[in-house]
Amino acid sequence: MNKIFTVILLLFLSTTAFGQESNQIIVDTFYNKYRIEDKYRWLENIHSNEVKAWTENQEKLFKSQMSKVANKTNSFKGIDQYAYTEFNAPQKKGNYYFHMGRYNNLGVAALFYQKTLKDRPEILVDPNYISLKDKITLDNYSVSKDSKLLAYQFSRNGSDWREIKVVSIQDAVDLKDHLKGVKFSSIAWLKDGFFYSTFLQNEQFGKTTGERIFYHKIGTEQEQDKLIFEKKTDINSFFEYSTSSDEQYFILKSRSELTGKSTLLYIDYMSNDSGLKPLLTNLKYNIHILDSHNGKFIATTTKNSKNGSIIEIDPANPTNWREIAPEFSEALLLKAIPFSDRLVTVYQSDQHPIITILDYSGTVLYTLQMPVATSVDGFSENPTDEDLLFYFKSYTIPPVLYKFNIKTFKKELAEQTTVSFDFKTIGYKEVEYLTKDSVRVPMILVYNKELKQNGSNPTILQAYGGFGIVNQPSFDPGIVYFIKQGGIYAFANIRGGGDKGIDWARKGRGIYKQNSFDDFIAAAEFLIKNNYTSAEKLAATGASNGGLVVATAAIQRPDLFKAVVPVVAPLDMIRFEKFTVGHWHTDEYGTVSDSVGFKRLLSYSPYHNIKNGVNYPSMLVITSENDDRVPPFHSYKFVAKLQNREIQTNPVILKVEKASGHYGASTFMSNMKEKADIYGFIMYELMSK
Repeated sequence: MNKIFTVILLLFLSTTAFGQESNQIIVDTFYNKYRIEDKYRWLENIHSNEVKAWTENQEKLFKSQMSKVANKTNSFKGIDQYAYTEFNAPQKKGNYYFHMGRYNNLGVAALFYQKTLKDRPEILVDPNYISLKDKITLDNYSVSKDSKLLAYQFSRNGSDWREIKVVSIQDAVDLKDHLKGVKFSSIAWLKDGFFYSTFLQNEQFGKTTGERIFYHKIGTEQEQDKLIFEKKTDINSFFEYSTSSDEQYFILKSRSELTGKSTLLYIDYMSNDSGLKPLLTNLKYNIHILDSHNGKFIATTTKNSKNGSIIEIDPANPTNWREIAPEFSEALLLKAIPFSDRLVTVYQSDQHPIITILDYSGTVLYTLQMPVATSVDGFSENPTDEDLLFYFKSYTIPPVLYKFNIKTFKKELAEQTTVSFDFKTIGYKEVEYLTKDSVRVPMILVYNKELKQNGSNPTILQAYGGFGIVNQPSFDPGIVYFIKQGGIYAFANIRGGGDKGIDWARKGRGIYKQNSFDDFIAAAEFLIKNNYTSAEKLAATGASNGGLVVATAAIQRPDLFKAVVPVVAPLDMIRFEKFTVGHWHTDEYGTVSDSVGFKRLLSYSPYHNIKNGVNYPSMLVITSENDDRVPPFHSYKFVAKLQNREIQTNPVILKVEKASGHYGASTFMSNMKEKADIYGFIMYELMSK
């Protein structure tokens, strides 16, 4: 056996300022050698009266501490004044323009639509009418090919579980179709129905397994839906799927978590055989099919390409594909959108997005470099359209909408974007710093242009660094507030993220995961060494995997940070894979099922590396009570262990977002309150002597 696992119960009784503790210590023994004590396992039972009492006491502590913060910083008012902006970022799908937006400060965002950009937007889907009991959040949506129907997903109280309903676009009336048990699903239309996927439901925090793809015909009950695909022999597989814009093809990618390999299958609805057929099998590299063009698939791939290339695959001869656009050594391919006779692509080079237009022979017809540390989105029009919409945004600029013709390359401002502050006083700077293994890591600094580099500036350092995800800057009024208070905002593109290609991501995952934490620590050292700030003026924050990064850095190098804010972070890495989607991410973090992976997880797991003799930086730990991706007890256990040590005099407080999931606050007002808590807490700690 690879692992011998035992559980030992040791009884104890103690009472703290935070409520009665459990009378059990759990000790797990791994490989007959490693005895891992878990004093706060009882906090995993989040619905018990004991845990409810504990969280109620934590809430009292939070309110008490944050009242002091509010009195000193008045952060909510400061952030709120920068949050009231006017902009529009519609996307054309079919014959209509759609956008998600609020119509009051209390409700969650509704889905608006309009026939032309000159028309007044009207509400198509109002989540406030779906339920009076639950907090409803709209997710993705998809329009039928004839633009008569729209299928939309929504969640209740922040859960990853979704439901799908269908609305008639012409009269904004919901049909009777209502699908449940949906999770991590696409909506791919085909004729008078669409494909979607479900998973087996296994309690609130049980493992997510057994994905199945169904086809739903409009007007029928969910029980009548046709099963299209499942893998009974590997219930840990998960799928990506779509239909081509002309609805000739259904394309499915199945990836096995056990082997890490992918298989591509497809259905050709114009052939006599309408069954699933293999296209490419046992792939060790990534291929993502975008659409079809003249009967062939247009795709991106990382085979023999660290930064991504664009290819054409003939279903009749799939292994001998044609390269349309090769890899650019100094530019990362972020997205490619096929149109009738050309491709719109977005690359990134030195933190600058670059819009590039190519024809299907690969000839570059046009390029447009966007400002540093911005992100570009849009280009969602129909394949035959020539006039497109796109918008760019940054940390301190809300979306700015442009019209763009892909034949004439004429670009013009579509709508004015207004803000309540002078954005021209804010500067952006690209820097690179060296890690301890002599790797250059890019970092963006955002600050007031009159800033003095004197080593005493309040500074927030943030990163994500996981799953090969490329950071896409977006507007945050909290960052504007912080900069207006004399602060510096820094985002480090550490290894593990995808900002410098696939190798950059690989060097920050699995056996190299510690590189992500080392890169973040090196960023803090760089900011201090180069007189941007000091350890007494430096804060760190990050969400999800970014929350793991900042928590790990704080535990490994507490001397570098004054305040730390991990948000919805996995923090008990020994038990992470036991819940929800954790078992999908063993390639990112490691697994306890082999001794090497276990020792790696134990070496950096924030919860397990808290030392009794260290007064760690002040911390505000944020989680959501319905987070069924990273369960809230990760944060509960981490906070409890930090608090219940005599040496911990710096405050450690917990905030639990109610009726929310992995993405936290969902309404405009609750989002502003969360930002006020984060930036207010940081300012309070950095201002204190």
